[in-house]
Amino acid sequence: MGDPAALLSVSDVTISYPTEHGVYIAVEDVSFSVSHGEKFVLLGPSGCGKSTLLKSIAGFVAPARGRVELDGRAVSRPGPDRVVVFQEFDQLLPWKTVLGNVAYPLRVARKMGAEAARGEAVRFIEMVGLTGFSDSYPHQLSGGMKQRVAIARSLALDPAMLLMDEPFASLDAMTRRRMQEELLGIWEATRKTVLFVTHSIQEAVLLGDRILILSKGPGRVRRIVDNRAVGQRETAGALDAQREIQELLDV
Repeated sequence: MGDPAALLSVSDVTISYPTEHGVYIAVEDVSFSVSHGEKFVLLGPSGCGKSTLLKSIAGFVAPARGRVELDGRAVSRPGPDRVVVFQEFDQLLPWKTVLGNVAYPLRVARKMGAEAARGEAVRFIEMVGLTGFSDSYPHQLSGGMKQRVAIARSLALDPAMLLMDEPFASLDAMTRRRMQEELLGIWEATRKTVLFVTHSIQEAVLLGDRILILSKGPGRVRRIVDNRAVGQRETAGALDAQREIQELLDV
């Protein structure tokens, strides 16, 4: 059983796939927990299974062994208590405006009336700094702006946990830096529990209260680091944390 005090508990999870060459093990015997209001980062090299693990937590992929629990209940399928922000920019409805993309799921998932959904959507659009773009369509937005809309839509749904699968990886360096800072600001305003996947050590140190380091595939837990440099970018503490994590990844 998982940690009863945690929001998310992952216990002895192994995820595997059948292939033409036999069974491929993506992650093996992974265990960790995430507390309410925590920013928890999954960090590892490409192919270590971190995105696969996130998909299992989202309910898209069933583990071959082990158990995933959210708030004490087993995760067996996707649900509104876990909302995913993906790396791809095409996760918005192209025929709806920014306002429509944020308001529509509120009417469907939260059963809000039109005016209530509009008011809630406007609040979160303002939170991500897109007040002047409510009537714009996705094709009129930059990649960073599309990701802001996806984050606003996810927050508006009020999930127990926000799952973010390398959401800034496809952005240019300046936009990625700005989005990282905005995510920290959004977390300060909402205290939403976040599970964030990345292969960037600098991003992990900036964003994660704790950082789980996965080995090369099949992904196993190498260590969970308590990050004293969260929110820092180029300080001595942040650089020390980055070096410590790099040494763990190099083992």
